[in-house]
Amino acid sequence: MLDYGDDNVERTVRVPMDHIELEGTLGVPADAAGVVLFAHGSGSSRFSSRNRYVARVLREAGFATLLIDLLTSGEEKVDDVTRHLRFDIDLLADRLVSAIDWLSRAPDTSALHVGLFGASTGGGAALVAAAERPERVDAVVSRGGRPDLAGDALPVVKAPTLLIVGGDDEPVIELNERAKRRMRTEVRLEIIPGATHLFEEPGALEAVARLARHWFARHLATSSAHATSRSD
Repeated sequence: MLDYGDDNVERTVRVPMDHIELEGTLGVPADAAGVVLFAHGSGSSRFSSRNRYVARVLREAGFATLLIDLLTSGEEKVDDVTRHLRFDIDLLADRLVSAIDWLSRAPDTSALHVGLFGASTGGGAALVAAAERPERVDAVVSRGGRPDLAGDALPVVKAPTLLIVGGDDEPVIELNERAKRRMRTEVRLEIIPGATHLFEEPGALEAVARLARHWFARHLATSSAHATSRSD
């Protein structure tokens, strides 16, 4: 049974941006080896059970996590009808950049290297944000993502990138392969056999979390040995 949260570690934070504040859930374990910022996908939020599970696994491996709503409650109501804002990659990426900058100022995370974990359209936004903050973002993981939506930012991304796609999610596999060919950094495409877009099949989400944990331990941790010893 998947365990999605850790109330003893997490707390609600408010991240100021241009004329608005966005709510996030920050979890910082003792001696954190890095911090992973989550970019949720279409129609989802920081309460996504899938992202919360992955975040829990990462915290157990020694990483801090920040899950943030990229839209205000008012914007979410509009988007429920129009479904437009969830595909506004520039808007989502700008807000991710603001969250990255906030992490660089927050006392608990200012000294930590930053990784991005994007799901669905959040994968495209994460790559655009990584291209805009190459000095801060050291690793990117995309789960069932749309990296193709990053467009011309793809060749600019410097952070090592892991693309994870379900084996039965054939249209998204093709989109990830196209994006991979445009990228110039270290990039790996992992296909999980039998998994669909939401990774609801038994063992699929656990495989995602395991791959993400090892990727961040390799590329993100300020002490890779520290993170690896806690994750294996």
